[in-house]
Amino acid sequence: MSMPLLENERVKLSLLDLSNYLNLKNIAKEKKLIYYSPSDILTTEKLRSYVELAVNGYYHKTIIPFIIYDKKMKSYAGSTRFGNIDHKNRVLHIGWTWIGKKFQGTGLNTNMKFLMLQHAFETMGFEKVEFRIDERNSKSRRAVEKIGAKLEGTLRKNILMVDGYRRNTCCYGILKSEWPTIKKRLVQSL
Repeated sequence: MSMPLLENERVKLSLLDLSNYLNLKNIAKEKKLIYYSPSDILTTEKLRSYVELAVNGYYHKTIIPFIIYDKKMKSYAGSTRFGNIDHKNRVLHIGWTWIGKKFQGTGLNTNMKFLMLQHAFETMGFEKVEFRIDERNSKSRRAVEKIGAKLEGTLRKNILMVDGYRRNTCCYGILKSEWPTIKKRLVQSL
């Protein structure tokens, strides 16, 4: 599995690994940044463990983790990844996305998702992209709905959160057959 470099005039997504993750340590410390995630990245040690897990998945061909560089603000902004990569069934997830508060609502996320969807469908040849989002995270749910993902159902109490809460997870999907229409709309909005 070759490491893609996904880039447009707004954002550059390159491999997140142990050589560059410290560029994210200040963003990772932002309060409530990943409140709806079962992960914990608040300390440098916990961030390193998070990255080590992603790198391990990369070598096992189940994860492609990205570090996000915002070209407009000339700054690292956060992280995202392809995960749960199922090569046999041609399905993967886009998620584990967190960007610093100053980058939120700037169009950065839409640019990232466009590049990732384009790569998943057009380069990797996948048939479906899924998103799994905490039911309480209305901001992220609206964002994937705006892109064109369809709610397919809710998994009840399936993820244990850091604070002991068991969350319900909303499952969204985009099919390869839906991509041309979604792509056209996204290109116009970018």
